[in-house]
Amino acid sequence: MSSNRTRASLLLALAGSLLGLTLYAQQRGRGDAAVAEPFRGVAAGGKIETGLFPIQSTGVSTQPAVDAANALLASLTDQQKARTTFPVDDSEWRKWDNRHSSKRQGVGFDEMSEAQRENAFALMRASLSAKGLKLSQDIMKLNGTLAELANNFDEYGQWLYWITIMGDPSTTEPWGWQIDGHHLVINYFVLGDQVVMSPVFVGSEPVHATSGKFKGTIILQDEQNAGLRFAQSLDDQQRAAAVLSSVKDGNNALAQAYEDNLDLDYAGLPGSKLSDAQQTQLLDLIHHYVGNMNEGHAKIRMEEVAQHLDRTYFAWVGDMSDDGVFYYRIHSPVVLIEFDHERRVAPFRTSAPTRDHIHAVIRTPNGNDYGKDLLRQHIEEHHGHDHKHPH
Repeated sequence: MSSNRTRASLLLALAGSLLGLTLYAQQRGRGDAAVAEPFRGVAAGGKIETGLFPIQSTGVSTQPAVDAANALLASLTDQQKARTTFPVDDSEWRKWDNRHSSKRQGVGFDEMSEAQRENAFALMRASLSAKGLKLSQDIMKLNGTLAELANNFDEYGQWLYWITIMGDPSTTEPWGWQIDGHHLVINYFVLGDQVVMSPVFVGSEPVHATSGKFKGTIILQDEQNAGLRFAQSLDDQQRAAAVLSSVKDGNNALAQAYEDNLDLDYAGLPGSKLSDAQQTQLLDLIHHYVGNMNEGHAKIRMEEVAQHLDRTYFAWVGDMSDDGVFYYRIHSPVVLIEFDHERRVAPFRTSAPTRDHIHAVIRTPNGNDYGKDLLRQHIEEHHGHDHKHPH
């Protein structure tokens, strides 16, 4: 009897492994196909709106990020550097994936020396706000908590994150960096003193470590609570426009990995239908996400967002009670934000979404994710219209 149970357990485990490999192959195939498509960008009505992202000086220096990137590169071995550096227009930008099973590029925090790891964090510190750096490091810690809970340190862990650098760090020529890993993806493009930080993917499962090495670590509560407060501020007529569905029985995020060419029409309540106080509240909510950038560039980005506030749509799915589970989307010509309570996946699965698994995505619609529109303009201006470029 015991041997039969053991045999059955082994067969069940083997079947699970084969299913996992099959799903991974399917995901990888879809990802490869998406990356192979020419980049267009997130579009409403299937059409890219042009002229939204001019090349212009911001007056906010990117020298600290340049210096930090060069210091990180100088600390790498030749073999590490070969895996970490790519041309500025390489498709490597688009290969990010939140899922832990995805193949990673670049140099991993798990293989870095202490000095190299500090250099990597110095690059993030020079590019992000203190809030953005803390969020990133807390997500990494919570991935360590997940490893403890799942007893799986091969797939999850604090240091299973990888950095790549695209182009040569410069205050005049285009370049950028990316961090890629489970629940943390940041794409950071630089042209002169302009910065585009998108796509960004942040999240965790769990979102609160109640035990283990990182007990007390908790993330994305401000984004959750401010979104709920804003939705609760709407009157009946506004809610009728904003609520796409009061039922949330699954995952709703649309703009995650490999959705660079997503067709997504505006939906929900436009900013033009908000009171002055509500418009301010909406801008404050957006700043919870934009504020992960270096403060100077976040201010520039918020000015860009504010210019399109009347055309900024707020959409909602789910429950508006104080402990509700929900999804919300903020969508304008220049910013797309999604916040989603997701089903649990590890160390156990749930059929319903929960507040203990959150995904949030930030994109720049109309062709400027990864700074692609700025890069296109730069190439056309400085290298001629016949320059072959994937955009």
